[in-house]
Amino acid sequence: MANGQQKAQHNLDSFIVWTATQQDDDFKNIVYRGQLNRGEIAKAIGCGKSALTQNPEIRSQLKQLEDDLREKGILPQIPSSVTKVTGEPKKYDSSANSKVIDSNRLTSLETENFELKAEVKELKIKLKRFGELSETLSEMGFMPR
Repeated sequence: MANGQQKAQHNLDSFIVWTATQQDDDFKNIVYRGQLNRGEIAKAIGCGKSALTQNPEIRSQLKQLEDDLREKGILPQIPSSVTKVTGEPKKYDSSANSKVIDSNRLTSLETENFELKAEVKELKIKLKRFGELSETLSEMGFMPR
């Protein structure tokens, strides 16, 4: 039985032979979501789909093939809004959670402040009105108990 390196080389050789025997129309028939269908390629060369991603030689050959097909117009161009994956994990921002909490708290406090200002304004109007009424009753000699 062949070892892993021999299988990898055999899969690479099969991929190279397969790409050499394909025409542009053949590639057009296996386009899926803007790239070549990995499942169809794996069936054609007789390996698993994982070999297309795990074997660095096949992966680079496949990327080069897709780039060439994009230049020919067989595959659609990759939009500039799509960012390239760097392979590095995203940096963890420990302050992100506290920023969200602070933002929510600020919004809550601003809402409460607005409501309290409206209530104070309403109470000042009532106080002014009742102050005038109290003054009038006092002048007439009717003092409430």
